[in-house]
Amino acid sequence: MIDPVVDEQWVRAHGDAVLADVRWYLDDRSGRAAYQEGHLPGAVFIDLDTALARPASPAEGRHPLPAPEVFAAAMAAAGIDDQTPVIAYDDAGGVVAARLVWMLRAIGHDAALLDGGLTAFAGELTTEVPVRPPVSFTARDWPADRLASLEEAANGPAVVLDARDPARFRGDAEPVDPRPGHIPGARNLPCRENVDADGRFLPVEQLRERFAAVGADGTTEVISYCGSGVTACHNLIALEHAGLGAGRLYAGSWSQYSHTDRPAATGD
Repeated sequence: MIDPVVDEQWVRAHGDAVLADVRWYLDDRSGRAAYQEGHLPGAVFIDLDTALARPASPAEGRHPLPAPEVFAAAMAAAGIDDQTPVIAYDDAGGVVAARLVWMLRAIGHDAALLDGGLTAFAGELTTEVPVRPPVSFTARDWPADRLASLEEAANGPAVVLDARDPARFRGDAEPVDPRPGHIPGARNLPCRENVDADGRFLPVEQLRERFAAVGADGTTEVISYCGSGVTACHNLIALEHAGLGAGRLYAGSWSQYSHTDRPAATGD
């Protein structure tokens, strides 16, 4: 399987790879509209809400994983078959596009984040939408060993990482979910700090130091969560890129946990 993070040079050397634009915004701006206004040449648009999640509910959170058949149909409609490597990007350091990359890699499909995202390529953006004929993509169940339940995130022996910004982790503010705070015992590792100001991943040694500082040194199991199971995938991609294992996703994340009567921790 390819490395979970690749650069422009890798993409240009692998003409069979498909670029996937996975822009999405918490403030309700339209990712599809942003794509239509300009995207990397040849990129297809993958909609987070319909292709990478099923409808929200208090019981499952804001972005539960979709049924495998729904995900497979979305990939096929985008012209992605079982052999097509997928290189995903966004305009936020990969914190949204990581969801697609994690989902594909979890079922054994070659996929990676484009280091630097939208600004990584030399040349101008295009408004031309590529025409890729529908193909076949095999539906595969989400592997149990790549997922963690609420019980495991709350009570298990794993190192539990919260990918949200520090203010939301501490409970200073909560703009989306019903309660502020974090899962007791979780450690804050803001995913947006995995990259530099240009949206490119920090050197591997720096990533390893970041993870080691919160107890994820490659010798223990890691569970990652965030607000709704999207940006948590960025920490999992960074963990794997740093050579520290695959980790597991708690897909329900805070948007599920905060609807329960379980205790919420606040502060650092």
